[in-house]
Amino acid sequence: MNYTDINARAIDSWVKEGWEWGQPISHETYEKALRGEWDVLLTPTKPVPHAWFGDLKGKRVLGLASGGGQQMPVFAALGAACTVLDYSEEQLKSENLVAAREGYEIEIVRADMTKPLPFADESFDLIFHPVSNCYIKDVQHVWNECARILKKGGRLLSGLDNGLNYAFNDEQTELIQVLPFDPLSDEKLMQQCIENDDGVQFSHTIEEQIGGQIRAGLTLRDVYGDIWQIARLGQFNVPTFWATLSIKE
Repeated sequence: MNYTDINARAIDSWVKEGWEWGQPISHETYEKALRGEWDVLLTPTKPVPHAWFGDLKGKRVLGLASGGGQQMPVFAALGAACTVLDYSEEQLKSENLVAAREGYEIEIVRADMTKPLPFADESFDLIFHPVSNCYIKDVQHVWNECARILKKGGRLLSGLDNGLNYAFNDEQTELIQVLPFDPLSDEKLMQQCIENDDGVQFSHTIEEQIGGQIRAGLTLRDVYGDIWQIARLGQFNVPTFWATLSIKE
């Protein structure tokens, strides 16, 4: 089985168990978005600045690995023409659920983002890509594909795990893992990931995460860090996530 299939099955099971990133927004939250009261997340806690989006009315927006019914309904409420791509069937079910409940249209695509994305060149005005490329080994492929399918002047908003989490034990009290965290290159680590139902995850460097966007031809316009306070590193104000805004010039 391909490692991305393992991850899709793992995420399906997490959603069924109540995973916070798989719980669709409420009708009340959708109605607030219709009134212009909204926020969305690329990383665990810090809302994305509204200025990063521009005016979404009439824009084509892709939620890349962004299933779960949390962000795309907001963009639909703001007038965007939305497409969501995810490899988890349960995450896409959440998208269907909210769209049917609120009566808007959304294109739903089940696909593996490690493969060529099933969209024509220069298809989208904005790509929203929350923390998710920690589930794939080659992030450069994703950046290259984002650059290909973005229109000129299009925006890529990305949430990124900076890799520190993978060096620690679950309680973040002890350094236990030499980076990079790569189960495909470590049989023992792969077995551990499978037994713990963690999915097959990967740490990535700043050269891969941000440098990769630049190498794909995108221009970095803004960035911020996020601190996950529920984790021990967060209690020491150590940021373990980044969010980036890049533009296709």
